[in-house]
Amino acid sequence: MSESTRSFDRRSGQGRRQSRIVRRLLAWFDKNARDLPWRRTRDPYAIWVSEIMLQQTQVKTVLPYWERWMRALPSLKALARAQPERVLKLWEGLGYYHRGRNMQKAAQIVVARYDGKFPDKFEDVLALPGVGRYTAGAICSIAFNQPKPILDGNVIRVLTRLFGIGKNPHERLTNEKLWHLAGRLVAQASVAEQRHRSPFNRHPGACSLLNQALMELGALVCTPREPRCRLCPLRSLCVAYDRNSVDALPNLGRRPVQTARRFVAFVVEKRGRFLVRRRPGGVVNAHLWEFPNVELPKDNSHLQDAARSALKMKPVSFTPLCAIKHSITRFRITLEVFRVESRIHPTQDGQNGRWLALREMQSLAFASAHRKILRRLGG
Repeated sequence: MSESTRSFDRRSGQGRRQSRIVRRLLAWFDKNARDLPWRRTRDPYAIWVSEIMLQQTQVKTVLPYWERWMRALPSLKALARAQPERVLKLWEGLGYYHRGRNMQKAAQIVVARYDGKFPDKFEDVLALPGVGRYTAGAICSIAFNQPKPILDGNVIRVLTRLFGIGKNPHERLTNEKLWHLAGRLVAQASVAEQRHRSPFNRHPGACSLLNQALMELGALVCTPREPRCRLCPLRSLCVAYDRNSVDALPNLGRRPVQTARRFVAFVVEKRGRFLVRRRPGGVVNAHLWEFPNVELPKDNSHLQDAARSALKMKPVSFTPLCAIKHSITRFRITLEVFRVESRIHPTQDGQNGRWLALREMQSLAFASAHRKILRRLGG
């Protein structure tokens, strides 16, 4: 057998395998897809909002945020003209707040450049602020049924196991291989649909359904821990299952070691008003509100020094209020909160912050840990 014949056979074999993968995925998704609100529409704006919110956030967390957002800002034009403070308030608690700010910038570009109609060309979608290769592919495939691949954490996990890819999926060559495989699958779905061989030759279309099926399989069956292989429609085609290496993939390498950091926050109240401040731009949680706080260095945990640094005044006494633990990227943070008695009087707002009543703070977007402080105070 000539080399060209063997190459053709390999390609033909790969094509048949990909066709079986696509058909089984589509059939499985038709019966097992979760009823999510953004799946009931082909509106690219609604799908875009869901995809941005779902980045690094679980579906159960996103659901109430998406529904509240769509009620408050039902269109691109509504988002483009909204007050930035309102956008941040709607995003409050989701984290990675640059996502919300970038969405508003993108909406303003779409209104100015495309008269408020979401672009349907991949390159135009990719050019929007906050939109990367995955998000552009998701929008174009799900909303417009275009054969554009997607590659998020769920899809990476499915593909590395399905094709037995042992190298780190975040390394450049391996990542491009995964993008290529994802592209082959969605292209196969498109070909099957065009030839009327797919039982899913109906709205919303095979490309849309195939990419959603890949993500859904990773979320429900091909999970990071204790995958439900016995329920997987691709089990007989899965290299990792055949080699008993499912738990070893994907090979993500060593996780970065978390670094402990300690902060203290101070609650100062006078005449029913509290001292709060807004974070500057260009930092983590930019433009969100918070109570005065400061990080304690390892070699200095003196509260008097910390309070003078955060409040620009000398406190009279401290009373512990609560301790809040949370994580941001690779940092494990402990925020110790103290009520502070001082001789300061709430005067005109200045560079140290604003004096606000609890009811006034309700409409402001606070960093998550500081929103918990506000709740402790009854706000």
